[in-house]
Amino acid sequence: MAQRFGGKYSPDGSSSSSQDDRPAFDGAKVDPVGARSNVLFLPPIVLAATSLTAGAAGLAAGLLGAGALLLGAWLLRDGLRAEAEYNARKVARRPALPRKLFAAVLAGIGAGIAAWTSEPGVAAPVIFAVATGALHLGAFGIDPMRDKGMEGVDTFQQDRVAAVVDEAEKYLSGMAEAARRSGDRQIEARVERFQLKARDLIRTVEEDPRDLTAARKFLGVYLMGARDAAVKFADVYTRTRDQDARSDFLQLLTDLEESFGLKTRKLLLDTNSDLTVEIEVLRDRLQREGVRPS
Repeated sequence: MAQRFGGKYSPDGSSSSSQDDRPAFDGAKVDPVGARSNVLFLPPIVLAATSLTAGAAGLAAGLLGAGALLLGAWLLRDGLRAEAEYNARKVARRPALPRKLFAAVLAGIGAGIAAWTSEPGVAAPVIFAVATGALHLGAFGIDPMRDKGMEGVDTFQQDRVAAVVDEAEKYLSGMAEAARRSGDRQIEARVERFQLKARDLIRTVEEDPRDLTAARKFLGVYLMGARDAAVKFADVYTRTRDQDARSDFLQLLTDLEESFGLKTRKLLLDTNSDLTVEIEVLRDRLQREGVRPS
């Protein structure tokens, strides 16, 4: 469906008082799954199609190889997204399942089976399998194999943060879905802008799990209420196009943006205060030890 262009200088541009001067593309994410990985869904289709006239054994082998290739391509997509999330965070655990590595193995198995259907034996399938797996790893690499930024972090506390963040992301996804269902481009843009504010708070808590207690209500109760309000607004607006309901929801988003932004700034100021205290304590210790700057 075509959508009208909207923005600050458009006729229906937002006149919100929210003080967010970031450009519209700030926080935008490019899907790491590109054409290179999507094209890997073609070989299993070709293999399955060419196996239809290869007899019973050839058909079974072809379908088995196509299944391995298809599963490998699907795992690769998930692996690329997991790697992108890992790279985007300062503190992250390695993916629990090395999807890209498994995808390379499955691609090699699929290629080996495909080679066997046209050239039965051992040497040719093994050569094709090894070559395919190696080329797959060369093209897409392997999964992150170690945690990042986890030194000195309480793993139990990090697990609690991960659970809260997962729940918060579900609420944000629900809000985005409701906004799309409303069919209003400005509502979608405002929800996206609020998501940036909410994710700023999420990243702050992820980088310093000690902030979880102070931010739990924002990432739980408030986001759940915002999601429920978005769903109810979409239900009403799609039926009635009530402008009062639209204005009230836009004002709610403005209030949420301001409150989440203030909370994020407060947590960052607290972190800076902690850093200042640590610096002063270290200076005092150095002075007591008789160490003076030259």
